[in-house]
Amino acid sequence: MAVKTTIPSFSDAVRVYARIGMLSFGGPAGQISLMHRELVEERHWIDEEQYLHALNFCHLLPGPEAQQLATWIGWRLHGTRGGIAAGTLFVLPGALVILALSLLYAFAANLDWFEALFLGIKAAVFAIVVQALLRIAGRALNTNFKRALAVAAFSALFLFNLPFPLVVLGAGGLGIFVATARPDWLAIKMGNGDNFEDSPRPWRETIRAIIVWGIIWAIPLALIFATVGPDHVLWKIGLFFSQLAVVTFGGAYAVLAYMAQEAVNGYGWLQPGEMADGLGLAETTPGPLIMVTQFVGFLAAFRVPEPFTPVMAGIIGAVVTTWVTFAPCFLWIFALAPWIERLQHAKRLKGGLAAITAAVVGVIANLTLWFALHVLFERVERVSAGPLHFDMPDWTSLDWRAALLALIALLFIFALRWNVLKTLGVLALAGLAISQIG
Repeated sequence: MAVKTTIPSFSDAVRVYARIGMLSFGGPAGQISLMHRELVEERHWIDEEQYLHALNFCHLLPGPEAQQLATWIGWRLHGTRGGIAAGTLFVLPGALVILALSLLYAFAANLDWFEALFLGIKAAVFAIVVQALLRIAGRALNTNFKRALAVAAFSALFLFNLPFPLVVLGAGGLGIFVATARPDWLAIKMGNGDNFEDSPRPWRETIRAIIVWGIIWAIPLALIFATVGPDHVLWKIGLFFSQLAVVTFGGAYAVLAYMAQEAVNGYGWLQPGEMADGLGLAETTPGPLIMVTQFVGFLAAFRVPEPFTPVMAGIIGAVVTTWVTFAPCFLWIFALAPWIERLQHAKRLKGGLAAITAAVVGVIANLTLWFALHVLFERVERVSAGPLHFDMPDWTSLDWRAALLALIALLFIFALRWNVLKTLGVLALAGLAISQIG
């Protein structure tokens, strides 16, 4: 029997959105479950079918699906102001915490006790990424074609060093073609509503949302260009993370490998181990894991601050990064939400998404190996042989402390089934303890 839904007052909704934002730990799975409990099961503001329908829709979009789902729910209940309130409050608590932790990291990163603390955190993050890889692979790779796509994506990234956007978008294009010719290869199932030609076409709302949110997205870039110019690090931060926002299919784990490649090797903003530190910080805070981008933007500006002080530059870098990361999320929702019924029955679009999801497994496998190399070994070298370009560790540089901590973290995650926060906390203390031995 269907449960009757109710529309709350805007003030009541805002209070619940703020509560969700402060409690949204555990990555997208935990965040989606939290919203389901709060908004579907307990308050009956959204019914089950609407919730799952919207969740599938958000999986089609680049960016953090949980934040976009929150934005859609706010839009569904109270229009644009509801979407802005729900989406912003989902991000704001985590953004403030990450900013505080980034400040601490910037000033304490060279202290022995701080490095020891993060030795354990990196080991825990490695185990968490392995768990994410296995979970996503178990759900996504349900046909031989999808498994082949995952292997191809891994090989393209790890062995041939192809750009992340090319791999993801190439998989999506292939999926669109395969969905028409052999939909069974992607296990695509269409419902009874495949004919959506009579559904409304809300072009006016879509065009207005694209214009308004496109301008909002561009505001910080325009200000940076007009004040410090296109050669400043803030311009590079804004441009890079704006581009990243368009190709972040598959969540934070998938995009992190590409971000690390560019931030470490391309721009020189961070050292390899610092990217793992950033993800460790993001794992301990509420909100989307993609908030790790703010950590990168903060450190990039903090280290090249002129004409600002380092702290001011870091704060500006963090704000710009968060702005250009999440403004596109609002654009996608407000522009495309009116089309949700049509998108749910588009076979080729579903095929593209299924192929991208399979390729993302290969992307996360590449990230997992990247983490393992940079956490367990002190020296990693780039090897080139013809078309092949890949990382190879110096086997004599194995860090026994990191290896032991990684094994402990894997034990906690897989054998004892500890949650993320508990694992991170205990491994951080273990890092402090084991560093006293070494």
